[in-house]
Amino acid sequence: MSETKYFAHETAVIDDGCEIAEGTSIWHFSHIMPNCKIGEKCNIGQNVVISPEVVLGNNVKVQNNVSIYTGVTCDDDVFLGPSMVFTNVINPRSAVNRRGQYAKTHVGKGASIGANSTIVCGHDIGEYAFIGAGAVVTKNVPAYALLVGNPAKQIGWMSEYGHRLEFDKNGIGICPESGDKYQFDDNKVKKINDSE
Repeated sequence: MSETKYFAHETAVIDDGCEIAEGTSIWHFSHIMPNCKIGEKCNIGQNVVISPEVVLGNNVKVQNNVSIYTGVTCDDDVFLGPSMVFTNVINPRSAVNRRGQYAKTHVGKGASIGANSTIVCGHDIGEYAFIGAGAVVTKNVPAYALLVGNPAKQIGWMSEYGHRLEFDKNGIGICPESGDKYQFDDNKVKKINDSE
């Protein structure tokens, strides 16, 4: 039997078939269901439910009371705020079995989803997008977009360091913390190098 290279609190439940990488911590009363893949250095807070076959990249932070259902994949460095939830069925009915109809939801690298937010299934969250607390996301979210409210509406753009971007007449925005530059063009934002 191989040595466990991750930490799981004694009250956590980890079902068979899971792959959990080195440096990950799983805290009190959390349940990791069969065949999940969890990357390196993730932190799974208290009372988290991760349904079968969910995939989390490296360094994903899952705060307390989060539910991640089958069909969800998160890239590296994703932040899931306290008590946020993903859905996985568009039209749930208790008396109708919809297993096998789970919609896919993908969260891109570096995205943050605020406390008590809901991500309705079948929508992609772009890399470094920022979803405000309590938002209800009902559509795809572009990379670097800032969304708030119910239903969530885009009110701006965010840097990779989590600062709101303001763009000059040439469509250039600079992160006040990192100094990184971003280009706004054709209703999209991308990070640019000084040589561009």
